[in-house]
Amino acid sequence: MKIKTIANLGRFKDIVFTLIKYGFGGMVEHLDFPGKHEKKGSSYVDRRLGTYERFRMALEDLGPTFIKFGQIMSLRSDLLPKELVLELGKLQDEIAPVDFSLIRKVIEENIGYPMEELFILFEEKPIAAASLSQVHRAVLKESRQAVAVKVQRPNIRNTIETDLNILETIADQIHDRLSEYKIYDFPGLVRLTRRNIQRELNFSREARYMTIARAGLGEMKGVYIPKPFIDLCTPSLLIMELIEGNKLKELDLKNLENPEPLARRGLKLTIKQILEDGFFHADPHPGNLLITKDHVLCILDWGMVGRLTEGERFDLIDFLYAIVDQDSKKLVDALLVITKAEEEIDHRRLERDLMDILDSYLSTPLKDLNLGALILEITDLLREYRLRLPPDLFVMLKALITAEGTARLIYPELDVVSQAEPFLRKAAAKRFSPGFLMKKFQNAISGILTYRGDLNRRFVRIIEKVDRGELNIRFEHKSLGGLRNTLENISSRLTFGIIIAAMIIGSSMIITTGVKPLLFGFPAFGMIGYIISAVAGLWLIYNIIKTRRY
Repeated sequence: MKIKTIANLGRFKDIVFTLIKYGFGGMVEHLDFPGKHEKKGSSYVDRRLGTYERFRMALEDLGPTFIKFGQIMSLRSDLLPKELVLELGKLQDEIAPVDFSLIRKVIEENIGYPMEELFILFEEKPIAAASLSQVHRAVLKESRQAVAVKVQRPNIRNTIETDLNILETIADQIHDRLSEYKIYDFPGLVRLTRRNIQRELNFSREARYMTIARAGLGEMKGVYIPKPFIDLCTPSLLIMELIEGNKLKELDLKNLENPEPLARRGLKLTIKQILEDGFFHADPHPGNLLITKDHVLCILDWGMVGRLTEGERFDLIDFLYAIVDQDSKKLVDALLVITKAEEEIDHRRLERDLMDILDSYLSTPLKDLNLGALILEITDLLREYRLRLPPDLFVMLKALITAEGTARLIYPELDVVSQAEPFLRKAAAKRFSPGFLMKKFQNAISGILTYRGDLNRRFVRIIEKVDRGELNIRFEHKSLGGLRNTLENISSRLTFGIIIAAMIIGSSMIITTGVKPLLFGFPAFGMIGYIISAVAGLWLIYNIIKTRRY
């Protein structure tokens, strides 16, 4: 067991007991966990609840690290069963707030002086409380600007680090000892969780993300992102302008005024960020969307974002176009490019399976197409073929599915394809525009010119090695074993045939001499030579015919 884990045995035992409490004692018994034989109390959850539901409840009980781990797992429908992915999507990240005296201490440690010098007003009761942080209303003293202050929970970094070390140990043991779980790659999911949580815990990074996202809005109307006060932000403190309104999850969506333009704006923003900017909010669910009195859609919580390179966006466009066109052949090609498949795949079988999925949507008008459900079915098929999407692309698909689901909550009749089509056409046209092609050509020429100087130096070094007799050429052959065996068989048979021919010639010469003893009136040694030659020849012919090497 790792030293970092041994140092936190108490927490490890609490985690083990929670797993047993929720009905996962059988799995614990197969692993080398401390405290697995201890029993605490007799309160266990109803075992009639589904396995995936109990797993989600256990993660919520175990706290922020495990909740984040579950949220990362919910992104990987290419690894996990669809039912588990949907259950993990219900994970709640809202808990009781921390006492204000502790919050004050965190703020003053980060700003370096008493709160009263920065804020003229600070509400002790938070307006939101999550596992990593909580948010308070305040007013800046100098500018009289109303702000929202996001404060990291005290000692949360140490708590997260401890739980991540334990989670890493659990994942490694499950991967090594329970072969049926290897396909889920739990160690890889833990590494991804560690990376994402470390980013979310850096509020200075979140402030930069908000600045980038604000710049990407351009002239888009009806959508807003709060402005962060960069100079006042630290890794544990985020101060941004306060936007008054109601979170979408708190509203009665059935009585929402003008829902259609609101839904269109939200979905349009996500599609634009993904296809045009390559920088997008990774979790646009109703809890992160706020509606102002003027019906402006405000996007909150930029701790988790996704990025796509230009090449990845082009691959995504091919993928989405294949879905919209319901072209199974193009869809297979796009998926193999995106997943960078290394193993040999049965293309025809994969195409037939994709056709089965697309057939269920053929009768659906494009305006009624549930893109999220279709993508989930396709990624579920990827798991069967052991094809994995890169993590950033899966974050993107999750964001797209979440944005579509949120938009349909606001306005169920929304035509998703019509919202995406202009961006798809624009991105596809850019790919073959003269300006873009010229840019690619210039980059290629620049690369060649940059490499030219280095190429000259390398050529000179090769010539110098030749002059000094230091140039070694290594010849590496692969898969020549079959050729060697064939040559050995040929030479053996040829030698055997020569020996048989020599015996026949020698026997014939003996026959003509009349040397005694005689056999059937002929020299015995000659007759014996004929018999041996005949048997050996027949055996050679039989062997050639049997092995079909003729």
